[in-house]
Amino acid sequence: MNYSFEYIDIILLAMIAGFIFLRLRGILGKRTGHEENLNESLDQKDFFKKNPELKNLDDVIFDKDEQENFLNGAKIAYEQIITSFSKGNLKEIENLIDKKVLKQFNEAISERKNKGLKSETTFVGIDSATIKEHEIKSINFIEVTVDFVSEIISCVKDKNNKILSGDPKKVKKVTDCWKFSKNIKSNNPNWLLIDTRI
Repeated sequence: MNYSFEYIDIILLAMIAGFIFLRLRGILGKRTGHEENLNESLDQKDFFKKNPELKNLDDVIFDKDEQENFLNGAKIAYEQIITSFSKGNLKEIENLIDKKVLKQFNEAISERKNKGLKSETTFVGIDSATIKEHEIKSINFIEVTVDFVSEIISCVKDKNNKILSGDPKKVKKVTDCWKFSKNIKSNNPNWLLIDTRI
């Protein structure tokens, strides 16, 4: 039996494999020991040295444009929440408030009603809204703390319309510190109010 054709096939396959190897080596190159260390090239410290306007990884995810869009939405939410809380009706803004904070607000509204008190608030405007800090929490959540300075006319009256606190004719400046949270991987555009500090 003649095996010469099988040997020729093996030789041809070896030549093809060698050709492919040489072509790949020419395209991809070979290790010389002088390659750039990928970990070093991606080092965070170097990245932030080259981009001084970014203070940390949070700034990469929450850049200036996103901060501006966020603040515009935060101002709207702030006014809606203040006004709705004063009216004692939170139904329209439930999607803007964390369950824990919503419970606290509803308890405060119930207490006010039980005492026969009435809150009157006129929202004049927001003087300033500035991001105090922002940070990534867990894997998917980012939290942003905002300082609001607003002008509001407010007073609290009893069931006989007697003014107990505030002044219905005087504009006062109010400073609030609110914290918002959002799942950055969620399709829901809304941020949730998760904490309020005066």
